Amino acid sequence: MKIIICVKGGIASGTIYTAIDKVTGLKVAVKQINLNQQVKKELLIRELSVLQEKKHPNIVKYFDSYLVGDELWVIMEYMEGGCLTDIVNKTCLCENEISVVCKEVLKGIEFLHINNVIHRDIKSSNILLGKDYSIKLADFGLCAKISPKQNKRTSVVGTRQWMAPEVIIGKMYGPEVDIWSLGITVIEMIDGQPPYYDENSDMIYNLILTNGKPEIENKHNLSPVFQDFLNKCLEVDVTKRYTASELLKHPFIELADGCNLYDLLECQPEMQ
Repeated sequence: MKIIICVKGGIASGTIYTAIDKVTGLKVAVKQINLNQQVKKELLIRELSVLQEKKHPNIVKYFDSYLVGDELWVIMEYMEGGCLTDIVNKTCLCENEISVVCKEVLKGIEFLHINNVIHRDIKSSNILLGKDYSIKLADFGLCAKISPKQNKRTSVVGTRQWMAPEVIIGKMYGPEVDIWSLGITVIEMIDGQPPYYDENSDMIYNLILTNGKPEIENKHNLSPVFQDFLNKCLEVDVTKRYTASELLKHPFIELADGCNLYDLLECQPEMQ
């Protein structure tokens, strides 16, 4: 795939460019990674492995990768709508719209969990939107592969505000941590930012462990079915926390029927 570098933007493990495939004329995303700056190259290998092996409508597509000098260029699907963070920072989502996002994200999470992968970094900036109203999970740099024999992890990884309590205390955990992170992402969509956004890292950990399920600023505005859905995501007792499959059957997800993100995508400058 021949590419032309056009626009630059930053992410944690490299730099993202948009590019044009000279053969097809399609716009793609190019993740340019300096290998000399990657302390844990095994994470990069794991990410590429997951992207290559796990194909699903709710996971961003991987096309190819190239070694260019000391850099690895990863060619991926370009999502014109940007990330969910861009939207929650600008506007309040109604319950139907939040239901649409949750439904599509849960389908991606369910697929990963069935295939023994934990994402471990579910948050709004890793949820991408397409002009066709598609919603996809991205950034698998912190994902973990598990197996029926070894289905738990203890590594404290993720983004602080979205971490489940069991991750913070170093307890063995499984796919349930992605469901907690989805619950925090739902709070992002309600309040415009995650809980404890302005706190330092140590305080964030303390508050998550002390408070358990965080308070929602506008809880009184939420319908009972929405509150119940959120409670099922943010259940501190891992044995009672719903799975992705169970949440997809929750009545709140039914609100997604007949709703799309047209208005939200239209509010994005690059989409107009």
